[in-house]
Amino acid sequence: MSKIIKDLKIKIDDNLEEHLAWLEPNYGEYRILRQSVDARQKHSPHFVYTLEVSDKNEKLKTEQFELDRIEFNAHKHKKPIIIGTGPAGLFAALRLVEQGVPCLLFERGSESSERIKGINKFWRYGQLDPKNNVCYGEGGAGLYSDGKLITRIKSEHIPYVLNRLVQFGAPAEIQWLSNPHVGSDKIRRVIPKIREYLRAHGCEIFYDSQITELIYGEKCIKGVKTIQGRIYNSDHVILATGHSAEDMLNHLIESKVFVEGKSFAMGLRVEHPQKLINKIQYREFSEHPKLGSANYKLVHHDKDSGVGVYSFCMCPGGYVLSSGTEKDAIVCNGMSNFNRNSPFANAAIVVSISHDKLFPGDLLGGMKLRRQLEVDAFDSIQNAGGTKELPVQNLMSFMTGQSKKNILNNGTSSPSGIKPIMLNELLPKFMYQKIKEGIEKFNTNMKGFITEEAQLYGVESRTSCPLRVTRDDQSLESLSHAGLYPCGEGAGYAGGITSAACDGINCADKIVAQFK
Repeated sequence: MSKIIKDLKIKIDDNLEEHLAWLEPNYGEYRILRQSVDARQKHSPHFVYTLEVSDKNEKLKTEQFELDRIEFNAHKHKKPIIIGTGPAGLFAALRLVEQGVPCLLFERGSESSERIKGINKFWRYGQLDPKNNVCYGEGGAGLYSDGKLITRIKSEHIPYVLNRLVQFGAPAEIQWLSNPHVGSDKIRRVIPKIREYLRAHGCEIFYDSQITELIYGEKCIKGVKTIQGRIYNSDHVILATGHSAEDMLNHLIESKVFVEGKSFAMGLRVEHPQKLINKIQYREFSEHPKLGSANYKLVHHDKDSGVGVYSFCMCPGGYVLSSGTEKDAIVCNGMSNFNRNSPFANAAIVVSISHDKLFPGDLLGGMKLRRQLEVDAFDSIQNAGGTKELPVQNLMSFMTGQSKKNILNNGTSSPSGIKPIMLNELLPKFMYQKIKEGIEKFNTNMKGFITEEAQLYGVESRTSCPLRVTRDDQSLESLSHAGLYPCGEGAGYAGGITSAACDGINCADKIVAQFK
C-alpha cells in the first residue's frame, strides 16, 4: 500500500532520498506529487515536497488516462468543428479524437514553423502579418508566453492535460512543480507532435483558413464559412478563437449571439535585472545553482475603490515582446525559454477594470479602451521617430512623472528595440494612479523593487478579453444558439494555457456525450 507524505521540507543542499530513507526505512518506490521552493525571510530557502511512497518490494501504480471510445456514425452525424488552434482548440480536438470522434479544426494562421518566421520578420523589420503574429497562428498566444501552466482553477482534467503535454515532449517535471512551465522554446516542439497525432487519428486541420462567418439555423448553429468562401456544415461548433479575435466577436454581436461585458485588466509590463530579483527573493542564496531564476507574485487591493493591482504572467529570465495584431497598434507581452536564462525578469503590472462600473450600457466599452491604448502606444513611437520599437519609461521617471529621469541605460530584452516614452502621460489618469499606488505597495513587500534599474513597457492590454460569450452552465452551449460552444480565453472562460485546455476538454466531452 502506498502512502502520501505531505510538507516534507528539505534544505536546498540536502539529499531527498536520504531524508526519505530516514523517514521510511522500508520504502520501495516514490513519486514526487508536488515540489515548491520556500524562500521566506525567516529561514534559508528549502524545498517542500509532497510524495507518494510505496512499501518495500511494491511498485507504485501508474495513473492511467485512457479514454473510452465510441462508435461515431459518419452517415448519421456531422463532424464537430473547432475554430482556433490555441490550447483550448487543440485539447478539444485531442479529446474528441481520443474518444473516436473525427473533427475539423480551423486556424486563420499557419503552422507554427511558418508562423515563427513571420514573427521574427516583424520583430526585425516591423512588418506585421495580420494572421501570423504572437497572438494568431498554431499554438495560439501561449506559444510565446513561457508555456506557463500555473492555474487557479480546480479541474479533474489538469492531470490529463499535463500527462498529454509530457507525452508529446514537454518536460516531465511539469507534473509536480508548483510553478510549472514548458518554456516557449520547448512548447514549439510539442505543438507539431500534437498536430501529427490529431491528423493520424481523424482530425482534419485547415491552416490559413480564417472563419469569417458562422452559419445559423433557427436559434442554432449549422456550420461555418471560411475566408476562401467554402462552407462546412456541422451541428457542433467549438469557438476557441482566443482573446484577440475582435473580428469574430463583432460578427457574433451582429448575429445576435448573446454576449456580455466582463471585468478584465490592463496596464504595463515591468522589467528588472534578473540578478536584482534573485537578490530580493533569495538574499545571500541568490547565486545558488539549485534555485535558478526567482519569480514573484504581487497583489494590492484598494479597499476604498475595490480596484486591484497585481502582477501577471511573470517571466523569470525572460523577454518582452511586441505582440500586436494590427499594423497601427502596439501591444507588449512577456515570455521565457525553458532555461529562463535571459539577464532580465519581467511581469505585467495591471489594473482590474469593472466593465459594469466603467462602461455602463456600453457593451464594447472595454474593447474601445483596449484599442485606444494600443493605437496611442503606436502613435507615441511614430511621433518619437521610431518604427517597430516598444515604448519604454524608466520606473523612477514613471513614479515621479519627471521626463528628465526617463533614461534607458540598462539595455532591454525586447527583440524589437525600445524608445523612451512618457507612459504615465499615455495611460488614462485612473490607470496611472493605480499602477503607481500598486508599485509603491509592492516595494514594501519586495524592498528594491522600485529602482532606476527597472523600466516599464507599454501597453499590456491583452491579459483577457473584455467580453464573454454567454453559455449554459450545464450544456456549455451558447444561451442563444444551440450547438455553439463558446470556449477558452477569447470567450471569457479561461485565463491561461491550462485553464483553456481544460475548457476545451469540457466542451469536447459535452459533444461526445451527444453521440453516445
